[in-house]
Amino acid sequence: MEERIPTSGGQGLGHNPFAALDTTGLRQAPAASPGKPEPVAAPAERNRGRVDIGREKGGRGGKTVTVVDGFTGIGLPEKERLVKRMRAACGCGGTVKDGRIEIQGDQRDAVAQILSEAGFRPVFAGG
Repeated sequence: MEERIPTSGGQGLGHNPFAALDTTGLRQAPAASPGKPEPVAAPAERNRGRVDIGREKGGRGGKTVTVVDGFTGIGLPEKERLVKRMRAACGCGGTVKDGRIEIQGDQRDAVAQILSEAGFRPVFAGG
């Protein structure tokens, strides 16, 4: 017969797993003045470069597509995150194709807003 484990509560949780750590050589945290919260620094404006926002219809069966091109220094995972935010904001489909972001429909204003929030400088290119 198996031995049962009691579930009546047992001992309290008085053991501190961090008590054995050595803190010599570490800086002490600055003491916060009571009643005054510390000022929070505003995030610095990032300038991540210019990106071109265009609108294409050719070769798409007459459908309009918003295209964002000219990214420098960002990889595919970040472009995928941007596309996900754009799709949610615009309520439409979109993808990353050949290093460019393509969003269904004429969504240039919403796309420009999202890119500005991400620190890019969007420029409307084309007609």
